[in-house]
Amino acid sequence: MSLDLSMDKVLARRAEVEERLSQAAEMAPAEMTALSRELAELRPVCDQVALVRRLVSEREAAVILLGEAADDAEMVEMAKQEIEDIDVQLPDAQKTLQLLLLPRDKDDARNAILEVRAGTGGDEAALFAAELFSMYQRFAARLGWRFEVMEISETGIGGYKEATATIAGFDVFARLKFESGVHRVQRVPETEAGGRIHTSAATVAVLPEAEDVDIDMQESDLRIDVFRASGPGGQSVNTTDSAVRVTHIPTGIVVSQQDEKSQHKNRAKAMKILRARLYDAERARVQAERAASRKGQVGSGDRSERIRTYNFPQGRVTDHRINLTLYKLEKVVAGEALDEVIEALVAEDQAQRLAEGGSDDTPT
Repeated sequence: MSLDLSMDKVLARRAEVEERLSQAAEMAPAEMTALSRELAELRPVCDQVALVRRLVSEREAAVILLGEAADDAEMVEMAKQEIEDIDVQLPDAQKTLQLLLLPRDKDDARNAILEVRAGTGGDEAALFAAELFSMYQRFAARLGWRFEVMEISETGIGGYKEATATIAGFDVFARLKFESGVHRVQRVPETEAGGRIHTSAATVAVLPEAEDVDIDMQESDLRIDVFRASGPGGQSVNTTDSAVRVTHIPTGIVVSQQDEKSQHKNRAKAMKILRARLYDAERARVQAERAASRKGQVGSGDRSERIRTYNFPQGRVTDHRINLTLYKLEKVVAGEALDEVIEALVAEDQAQRLAEGGSDDTPT
């Protein structure tokens, strides 16, 4: 589809949405919310359409002026200067518009569930998992997102076997979805007397938060067990059976929650995570089918793929999918420079999709 046709289509859709919203009194709340969200997403695209068309119109007017004012040297010079200025601005404006017109992953606007698990490396891996979890917590705070810890399984020395949180805010999943994968750390552990560098790893999973309507989950597919919550080392932290384990029988996915004293709250949290994992599994299946037809993508999307290395002796962070290296390790881990890595990943994904004609991995 040509850029002109795409612009016409966007403007027509905005008019259609505005017309529908003018009849909001007859509309179901869910439909009104969805249309209002769509209109908000269309506005920056339509603004960019207006900019591109204004520049094109002004250039055409300047070209006409150049032909009509051939005998007026001052007018000719003014028209030439205007054409030169527009020729500088227009390509950038068109590129920005093309990016805005790219098919949007329908999950981008969703909140996310973050899961961090210690991998190979024993205590050092657990300590690294805790650092990654804190990195995302600080990053979320910088962006004004709400970060709610759902469960943490500690090792007793400050490390995390695994940790789960929900992150809510503007375009959370769009910003964090490329963080899924194996993160590797290289450093000298404090307990290492010989000064040798150890390599450990942790796995990060970022799941789009699923709604009830996204997943058809039958009660008959679930097995729910309750048990007494325990802390590090197995000691009891509660005198009632408040912890909940939910097993999705068809897939074998198991989710446990014990952070709350209320069994009902733990069950609600477990169901929230289970929905997200089931939705993510379907999303991964669709992506795998479509990936075969794509020439390239930012990483394979495989959670077992090593995506990033944090090398403390050299003070560097390297993202292996796009060969990006930043010598800002402390700032990245502090959540201050993580956006530089994320922006580069988003830009690479956009560039690849532009080259492929705007293909999209979104499940339908």
